[in-house]
Amino acid sequence: MNGVTDRVDINQLLLQMREIRGQIDSQPVRPEALGGATGAGGTTTGVTGTDRANFGDMLKQAVNSVNDTQQKSSELQRAFEMGDPQVDITQVMIQMQKASVSFEAMNQVRNRLVSAYQDIMNMPI
Repeated sequence: MNGVTDRVDINQLLLQMREIRGQIDSQPVRPEALGGATGAGGTTTGVTGTDRANFGDMLKQAVNSVNDTQQKSSELQRAFEMGDPQVDITQVMIQMQKASVSFEAMNQVRNRLVSAYQDIMNMPI
């Protein structure tokens, strides 16, 4: 594998993650958007159904993206194994690494979500 090519792909992945983070950070949080009940001191707390749906949609989109990356990797592997002259081994290896990194990232997100859920469930009432 070519270290320079891998670094470019990692940099592109990091750039995409930063863009998503910037989009999330740039969206202002309005107290009325939080909806639901009011907490101590009259502050608004809670999450609306649309916020949960948006998170669910984002999570579903991320899982679908990982799946698409893995399917593309499998297709390239199969094409290379069948002797397709249009498919180069470097393309196959790069796509396999992309699939591996995206799956590992999704696995880490899952682990953190499970950990956060367990922490919340273990909080005293």
